[in-house]
This record gives sequence, structure tokens and C-alpha cells, in this order.
Amino acid sequence: MIVFIDDSGDPSFKIDKGASKNFVICCVIYDDELEAERTAVAIKELRRKLKFSDRVEFKFNGSTFKTRIAFLEEVSKYKFRVRALVVDKTKIKSGQLKNDKQSFYSYFIKTVLQYNKGTIKNAKIRIDGSGDRIFRKKFLTYLRKQLNSKQQKVINNITLVDSKTNVLIQLADMIAGTIRRYKDREKEDASKYWLKIKNRIEDCWEFK
Repeated sequence: MIVFIDDSGDPSFKIDKGASKNFVICCVIYDDELEAERTAVAIKELRRKLKFSDRVEFKFNGSTFKTRIAFLEEVSKYKFRVRALVVDKTKIKSGQLKNDKQSFYSYFIKTVLQYNKGTIKNAKIRIDGSGDRIFRKKFLTYLRKQLNSKQQKVINNITLVDSKTNVLIQLADMIAGTIRRYKDREKEDASKYWLKIKNRIEDCWEFK
């Protein structure tokens, strides 16, 4: 089992100044690594069909409607599961989560993996570690301690990867963006993206 994790939104609580109301953590889960490889090849081939450079990174934010639809249609042909956590930041009371970006990311990534209803076991975990998210060794150690015990082992191994070079992290980004757009309910195109991938959604729950 291999799991690719990315997010959509931001950890800022200044919603009145433009920060996102919702924050989404998305896990794309493959029970078969060969299927993950097939998906990766398909994404790279799609990039060429769209006449993009091999260095172009698929990201929900900044992509056109045409690119988003083409991407979601292509990946929906492959077998993977999606588990996602949607955080309405207006409902967060913890001062630490509000004021410590590292704690915010660590806690919610741990949470989406911890409450998996037994569907994620002994998995290879790959998390986007690019951009301004500075995950350090203590973050990975925290996840191992929180998620592995004598009773259950969620993590086999875990690494941070660069989304620029990993198209399956890009897949997690595109789906996380789709989910947040749908949950925000602010733009008319939201349901069009959602319909493309809803059959892959195993669980999409709201943090309370």
C-alpha cells in the first residue's frame, strides 16, 4: 500500500483578509503499487498531450478549467481510493493550532491518517514537503510515534517528496483542490470537478 498526501488551503486564520475558510488534507491510496505506476505514466502522457513541458507541475490552483477536467477524467480511469479531512477553520478553538503553523500541519496530517477505519495499514507514506512548508525530522518522528503501536501499524515508511518531480503528489493536490472547491460552495464549476472523482472518494469527513 502506498499513500500520497497533499493539501489545499492555508493554515492562516485571517479569513477576513483572504485566507481560506476550509483546509483540506487529501490521501490518495493505492493498494497496488503497479496501479500507481500506471497512473503516473498516464499523467506524464497527458502532460504531453496538452503540449506542456515535462517540467510543468499540475496544480489545481492556477490551472484552467480545461486542464482540470482533462486531468481528472484521465486519472479517474485508474484504481485508487481517496480519504480526506476537511477543516472549517472557523470552528477551531485551539490557540496552538491557530498560532503554530507546524502544529497545524502535523496535527491534521496525523488525524487523517489515524482515523482511517482500518483502511490504511503498513503503508508507504509520501507527503508533499515542498514550498513554504518546512517539515523537519521531528515531524516524521511525531507521525511514527502517533500512528504506530503494538496494536496497529499505519506507517511502514514515510518520506517527504518534492511535488515538482512527483506526479502522484500532483494528483493529491488536484483532488485536494477539487474537494476544497466543492466544500467552499462559492464557484459554479465546483460540482463539475467533483463529479469526475466522486466515485474514488472512500471518505471525506469534516473535523469537529
